[in-house]
Amino acid sequence: MPAEPHPSSGYWFPPDEPETASTVELLNELRRYRSSNTRMRSRVGDDMDMGEKDLLALRALLEAQAEGRVLRQRDLARMLDIRPASASALVDRLVRDGHAERMPHPEDRRSIAVVPTRHGDEEVRATLADMHERMFAVARALSPEEREVVTGFLRRLNHDAAGEGER
Repeated sequence: MPAEPHPSSGYWFPPDEPETASTVELLNELRRYRSSNTRMRSRVGDDMDMGEKDLLALRALLEAQAEGRVLRQRDLARMLDIRPASASALVDRLVRDGHAERMPHPEDRRSIAVVPTRHGDEEVRATLADMHERMFAVARALSPEEREVVTGFLRRLNHDAAGEGER
């Protein structure tokens, strides 16, 4: 059962302790980042005329390609937590729009690989270049120690807040 909001703050945490105020401020900034990230993904989807799952699938295909891996349609279904039929429709859209193509899997003759096209890669890069440059500049402006602290915080938050524990 979720905690009740603290009556004096209207939020989940009591404002009495100095550490609590800065902790709440940190979590509020994280919440603002998540909201701005959602808005940014929506704008990118609109710019590329793609839905959120399509964008996530294309990103997964590009990441796999950069790592020398090849994904199958069923891999995308598992990664995106969607049904195989939905993954098939998603891949159909990516192929139709020139962002991906199906080809024989290089390691499994019975499987079909889904790979990003040069057009898909170029469109993603062109659409996201400015935003990625701004994000990189903010991260680069941190000292190595600050980056280590932020990275550790986000890593723990990603695992602990999701109920996954340390992995």
